[in-house]
Amino acid sequence: MSEQVVSNPYGLVPMLQNGDIVTRSVFTILVIMSVLTWFIMITKFFDQRRLRRQGREAQKDFWAASNLNEACSKLKGDSNPYRALAEAGKAAVEHHESTKSKLAGAIDANEWITQALQRTADMIIGKMQSGMSVLASVGSTAPFVGLFGTVWGIYHALIAISLAGQASIDKVAGPVGEALIMTALGLFAAVPAVLGYNMLLRRNRVIQEYVTHFTHELHAYLLSGVKLNLGADKAPAAAKQTAPAGAR
Repeated sequence: MSEQVVSNPYGLVPMLQNGDIVTRSVFTILVIMSVLTWFIMITKFFDQRRLRRQGREAQKDFWAASNLNEACSKLKGDSNPYRALAEAGKAAVEHHESTKSKLAGAIDANEWITQALQRTADMIIGKMQSGMSVLASVGSTAPFVGLFGTVWGIYHALIAISLAGQASIDKVAGPVGEALIMTALGLFAAVPAVLGYNMLLRRNRVIQEYVTHFTHELHAYLLSGVKLNLGADKAPAAAKQTAPAGAR
């Protein structure tokens, strides 16, 4: 004797079929939040992995070159931030040399190169922060969007009770199920966003240390012509100790 399959009248699909425009709007907003969260987390993870690889390659290949032109050519990729820093520093040195007579000592080489490298480093770090505000917003607002859906479901349950004149389970099960589903969807969107934000933020800090160390070491090299060759493992502490105050 085969068992008869009974469909769940209080699941997600019946909720969308029987719900009003508010219920469907809240569901759509939470789905969009969840999709954005996972898209940003996945794309940022691979971007960060590429930046960390490029940082290790820059530390190994750039300083092994015999001159600045050769060093810049070893940094591959149009979106390589370390190549952008090297080219910005090289252009600043060349421009300062060509306009030294016009500057008449108003801006020395140290300040000129520092400003060029700092602008480029700020743009790189700014691009690294893209998408993080979306994760923070989803993590902080998704639970409240789900809570609004929960309140709306309870409101429907109260209306069903008042129309029926009694609180029978068959009258309130649908609206209560809608409320619980909205609560779950809000948490489903918020929890990955919060965890992803914290993980990506920590990884961003590591990459920022690579960028900052390379910027300080490049700044010293462009001014003195001497390679510090500190090593990536000493980046955070050594960069702060050796870099001129204007480059920080």
